[in-house]
Amino acid sequence: MAATRLIALHINKGKTIAQCLRDRTDYAQNPGKTEKGELVSGYECDPMTADEEFLLAKRQYLHITGRRQQNDVIAYQIRQSFKPGEITPEEANRVGYELGLRFTKGKHAFLVATHTDRAHIHNHIVFNSTSLDCKRKFRDFHNSGLALQKVSDIICVEHGLSIIEKKPYKERVKRTTYPKRHCFRDEIRQAIDQALLKKPKDFEEFLRLLEQDGYTCKRGKHTALWKEGQDRFLRFRSLGDGYTEEEIRAVILGEKEHRIRSKNKQSVSQKRLNLLVDIDARLQAKGIGYQRWATVYNLKQMAQTMIFLREHGIENIDQLHEKTKQSTERFDQLDEKIKTAEKRLVEIASLKKHIINYAKTKDVYVDYRKSGYSRKFYESHREAITLHKAAKDAFNELGIKKLPKVKDLSAEYAEVLADKKSAYAQYRNARTEMQDYLKAEKNVEQFLNLTRQEEEKAQEEKRKKETQR
Repeated sequence: MAATRLIALHINKGKTIAQCLRDRTDYAQNPGKTEKGELVSGYECDPMTADEEFLLAKRQYLHITGRRQQNDVIAYQIRQSFKPGEITPEEANRVGYELGLRFTKGKHAFLVATHTDRAHIHNHIVFNSTSLDCKRKFRDFHNSGLALQKVSDIICVEHGLSIIEKKPYKERVKRTTYPKRHCFRDEIRQAIDQALLKKPKDFEEFLRLLEQDGYTCKRGKHTALWKEGQDRFLRFRSLGDGYTEEEIRAVILGEKEHRIRSKNKQSVSQKRLNLLVDIDARLQAKGIGYQRWATVYNLKQMAQTMIFLREHGIENIDQLHEKTKQSTERFDQLDEKIKTAEKRLVEIASLKKHIINYAKTKDVYVDYRKSGYSRKFYESHREAITLHKAAKDAFNELGIKKLPKVKDLSAEYAEVLADKKSAYAQYRNARTEMQDYLKAEKNVEQFLNLTRQEEEKAQEEKRKKETQR
């Protein structure tokens, strides 16, 4: 019988990631609890240097993805406790290793430490939140603890161990109906919508309109609102897209169009455009029922397209072509900007690594050269010499004669990364805008083509009737 628990490990206040990882792994591998380290095993890492290998993977993840999150999970710990007297420490370690391998699907490095200092033998399985390829992170999913327990039960049954019998849900807990939580942010968004409809001249007048509506405005670095019943002031930036202070100022200045956010369903203007269906191309395979559905569907999409054109002030097909061209060019520019930034981030990360390796191995390489490039010296210092040569080759390829300072490279990396993140927000909006314009253009062209075909068909029928007379 094994009980399990999944624990997310965060950074402790006042400590670095390296210190926190070292504390977790040191506790798990405590010689007094693991028979002097005999009951410790690792997957894709050396237990003695697991904390450093975890940290290296996180640095690689940051270099590859550029994503940095506050209060992120640095590792996860699985605690697996066994029934006293049912399992030996060695077998418990093997079961823990198998649990770690199956639960992480072999995509995360981990160590397994079996503790025997209590009456019940138990495992501490610490696995890195960053995957082995340094491109993804493990995210704690819904009912992950239940999934972990099921995997553990399967392994226990395979090893002839007992499992915990679970009672039906109704016997364990009583269902509780909670009242629907009141959302003050929805009220604030509605108040903002009403205030913007009155066309305030500036942001101060906009705030006065909200004060007339019963809100207290707190000005400062981040403007916030409070109304009777709220526990605290709520900042504009916490209200979501379209309601941040910067976006509201842009709407007041006429630089941006404000779109009212609907809680339960999208308004007509917010619905994404879809392409019209080619009824004739699919009618033979689909049948008459499909024709009726597709006709109604096309009417709705064409109406949506006309609303989109009216909202964006487009009166003819030439204007639509021009708007589509502009949106596509803007998207391409942002896409190229992001790709250039990503390429530079990789270059900086690689250059920093080679500069550090070059500095660390410089003395060894000088001694190697003084030894007359001795084969014996090379074999005993192969790794350091190889790193030094790789660094020199990289500098030659880049045409670098004077090495830049690591501090300057770190500053440039931070600047490029900030520009990339800023461009991503614009990139997503530009992509959505481009897709809408392309769909609108396609729908209008298809609609005009269908109208032309119908006119030609009507004229042909008219000529046939005149001929028959």
